[in-house]
Amino acid sequence: MKQIYTIINQKGGVGKSTTAHALGWSLVRRGNRVLFVDLDSQSNLSFSLRANTDLPTSMDVLTGEVPIQNAIQPLSEGAFVLPAGLGLALAEQNMTGVGTEYRLKEALDAVKADYDYIIIDTPPALGILTVNALTASTRAIIPAQADIYSFQGISQLYKTIMTVKKYCNPDIMVSGILLTRYSPRAILSRDVADMLSTTAGQINTKLFDATIREAVSVKEAQANQVDVYEYSPKSNVALDYEAFTEELLKGDA
Repeated sequence: MKQIYTIINQKGGVGKSTTAHALGWSLVRRGNRVLFVDLDSQSNLSFSLRANTDLPTSMDVLTGEVPIQNAIQPLSEGAFVLPAGLGLALAEQNMTGVGTEYRLKEALDAVKADYDYIIIDTPPALGILTVNALTASTRAIIPAQADIYSFQGISQLYKTIMTVKKYCNPDIMVSGILLTRYSPRAILSRDVADMLSTTAGQINTKLFDATIREAVSVKEAQANQVDVYEYSPKSNVALDYEAFTEELLKGDA
């Protein structure tokens, strides 16, 4: 087991599922065994991976109804998924009691030796599912768009991560902030990137040098339920995610 990455931001539409999907497949393409874990009730990652959400889901595992070994689905050589389901929308009501924040960690402890990397996609909220993801992880990645709204909530997000670090998981670290849907020609995008770089320093992390450009090919790949490297290997977004993966692995080596 090398790393367990949580992709996290309480703001929706910043590319969490896209980043989880692209990072995971980039790692698979490097010969790694990767487990995707979908904790978002919207199930976007599960859909893109062609997972069967009628079978046991991550919520069944979190509630203890199904052992994690019986819920993981093989995708292809080296790729596996613990899919999401609609039941995750009721996680706050159904996951209560002492030690609730450790349920995902306890489940993953039983299988993590079977994988090189685990990639966790989280919902756009700082609730019990996100806390479970952070408690189970070694690293967090924060996708953010290059717009002024990206500043809103990053401080609160960092406080949540630090609270988990203090009480649940002292080993969690933030690998960095990843700019998505970035336009290098837009003055506002460049200005926001500079501000986010300053913000990253203030929360003891970094802004990745790699940025993810806006590209229709990633949406087309998702619609066709294939990874962007297979769908359009020479597209800007495929090259950007490859550069991001390289930078991430070097930083976490």
